[in-house]
Amino acid sequence: MEKSMRAVVFDRYGGPEVLHERHVAMPVARAGDVVVRVDATSVNGADLMLRSGKLALATGRRFPKQLGIDFVGTLVEADAAADLDGLSIGDRVWGAVDPRRGPRSLAEWVSTPATQIARAPSNLTAEEAVTLIAGGTTAHTALVHHAKVQPGERVLVRGAAGGVGSVAVQLAKSLGATVTALASASSSEFVRNLGADAVIDYRATSPAQLGAFDIVFDAHGSSLFSFRRLLAPGGRMVSIAVDADAPMRGLLAIAASGVFGSRRIRFFRGNPGRLDLELLTTRVERGELRPVLDRTFSLSRAAEAHTALEARGVQGKLVITTSA
Repeated sequence: MEKSMRAVVFDRYGGPEVLHERHVAMPVARAGDVVVRVDATSVNGADLMLRSGKLALATGRRFPKQLGIDFVGTLVEADAAADLDGLSIGDRVWGAVDPRRGPRSLAEWVSTPATQIARAPSNLTAEEAVTLIAGGTTAHTALVHHAKVQPGERVLVRGAAGGVGSVAVQLAKSLGATVTALASASSSEFVRNLGADAVIDYRATSPAQLGAFDIVFDAHGSSLFSFRRLLAPGGRMVSIAVDADAPMRGLLAIAASGVFGSRRIRFFRGNPGRLDLELLTTRVERGELRPVLDRTFSLSRAAEAHTALEARGVQGKLVITTSA
């Protein structure tokens, strides 16, 4: 008899109300895969876009669909061909799903390629650790690999109170940069406590008033050309978001920026592998990055978590646990 588990699914595109809990088949470890018993996952902007149908051209209309990108949990099964690289059954791990394959982490168990998990930080709870996976690996790729931040450079972080931006502020400071953060006035103290040298209310200040920066890190996705104009000679801009209200327009703007050569808008979507996660574990255990947990929800309250993220004003990450 096929074993089942609790998962959050949706049978049509729409608002948070389309999400509901259902029993679905438990995942199995296919070639090179592992199965992890999930303790916690987080809510990401990509989940909102998938659920709402803004990515329907890419994701299609075959339902039900599941959500969830990242997870922290216990390694419970591994295919014989899985590359565990020193990990063992029973280890506490963190990782990400392969979004092209289907299984998602907003469930009690998840399967994923073994190369997309690593040992979780020993100094954080599951709820704390999961706040850093998507933001941490994305910020590291953006600032270290794409922007190549150097000590003393001026970095502008847009969307600094969010799940990715809040980690980007911390990472940029650990790399020796001077960090200016854009956030709402209500999030000013939160962002300053992350290490930002200056926090500016984005509602009260236009891009033209901000000055020049060596690096612009964008976690918002709109008005990209206005922020690209802030780059000093030799500056770099990296965006990890597209405008949720007009995603195609945002992508076209990124493509058109190629005419600016080295000062183009660099864009990427994170798909972290084991090395990314291992580097992140090291930074967390050294105390360079700390968790950015706003609040937690049970699996049955996933719709409430989506509503809260869409309402904005979230400081850090919203986390969903499977324990209740």
